[in-house]
Amino acid sequence: MTEIDVDTNLGGQPDSPAAESAAPFHPAFVNDQAAAWMGVELVRAEFGDVVIRMRLRDEMLNGFGMAQGGMIFAFADVAFALACNDPHGDGSTITVASGVDVNFMNPGFSGRQLTATATLVNQTGRSGLFDIRVTQESGSGEEILAEFRGRSRTVPNPAAKKH
Repeated sequence: MTEIDVDTNLGGQPDSPAAESAAPFHPAFVNDQAAAWMGVELVRAEFGDVVIRMRLRDEMLNGFGMAQGGMIFAFADVAFALACNDPHGDGSTITVASGVDVNFMNPGFSGRQLTATATLVNQTGRSGLFDIRVTQESGSGEEILAEFRGRSRTVPNPAAKKH
């Protein structure tokens, strides 16, 4: 079996004091068209520690006038993908979902800001476990919208083989 390094930068920026004080950056976020369409904002981006935000829009609602579960799942999945890929890695590997479980706690409504916080629970070799909590602003403060648990697997980056 081939040993795979879990350093998973997708071509990110160099480490420098100026880079550390700049806005959050993750190379996997740069060309993420789904995240761009959803209006996702990157708040914090470190390996195993990611925070993103987005505002729910009308076109993200289901027939009952609340957030479509698939939209909440996709939002949490963006945080998951960013958390399990090191923004400072060398790009030779990527980490992808091998499975997820999601539990929806409360309905989301148009105009509300959602926050997803992704945290590394455990990593052993090429396998990882991450928790992503999706919250929303509400009249009484912040409430949990969904809990997402993701299982990850690090694999060779197919794009790196093209070069």
